[in-house]
Amino acid sequence: MGLVIIGIVVFLGLIAILIYNRLVGLRQNVRQGWADIDAQLRQRHDLIPNLVNTVQGYATHEKSTLDAVISARNSALGASNPAAAAAAENGLSGALKSLFALAENYPDLKANQNFQTLQHELADVEDKLAASRRAYNAVTADYNGARQAFPAVLFAGAFGFGEEKFWELGAEERPTISAAPEVKF
Repeated sequence: MGLVIIGIVVFLGLIAILIYNRLVGLRQNVRQGWADIDAQLRQRHDLIPNLVNTVQGYATHEKSTLDAVISARNSALGASNPAAAAAAENGLSGALKSLFALAENYPDLKANQNFQTLQHELADVEDKLAASRRAYNAVTADYNGARQAFPAVLFAGAFGFGEEKFWELGAEERPTISAAPEVKF
């Protein structure tokens, strides 16, 4: 009888170790996903001052738009976790849209090679950022699913494995993603 109890305890201990190790690995994938997003965000943030300086040379009386972009960039730089970063980055995306809309009013600016290069680089970073966000959400889903599955759900809380948040689209991005494109012939 004593050997059966010892056998059960050892078996449960092995299961707990396996679950713990799997959750550690999945949590590391989530952290790596966030680090990838963070690297893309830093690259994006580094481009913005150059873009603003280029626009500033052409649109000197559009100070409020330029200030809004810089303010949104500074807020995004201060974000320390995925949820705060998502909110700040959504605000920055809106400010950048205003900046590019402003550029439409200045044909010389649109023709400026530096502006075009920066705009192209920013679009490239945005594409990489979108891919990083998708990857982050995929590993977050794997982690949260493994954490909530039986028997891991019995141990996850005790081992300190909390739920991770997904990167969510901002209010400005939702209509463009969910709306079907209009096709005309």
